[in-house]
Amino acid sequence: MKPTAAERIGHINEAIDTIRRGVHGHTLVTFTDDTILRAAVERLLGNISEASRHIPDDLKSEAHEINWRRLADLGNWLRHAYHRTDAGLLWTMVEEDLEPLKSFVARHTQIK
Repeated sequence: MKPTAAERIGHINEAIDTIRRGVHGHTLVTFTDDTILRAAVERLLGNISEASRHIPDDLKSEAHEINWRRLADLGNWLRHAYHRTDAGLLWTMVEEDLEPLKSFVARHTQIK
């Protein structure tokens, strides 16, 4: 059985929380140097990307602050251009893109 929109939003929420716990206390330099942490963040961002592809368009249209296309494309980039993964880009996403997603999740946790 495929996950519901609410479950996918929950998956996004869990991934954001896990990323935040993982990078807590890190800087770009320490994040870049920690290959296991980087790999975990890549995987979790990939999970967020995949889940975001299945959020209904009417919900996405309420969150203009999120670049849904870029988020969806991220998963393809992580899967197919893994050899060119840039720690700085990942760090920027963690620093700038997770908060709007977290706000979106908070507004839509009641969806069944």
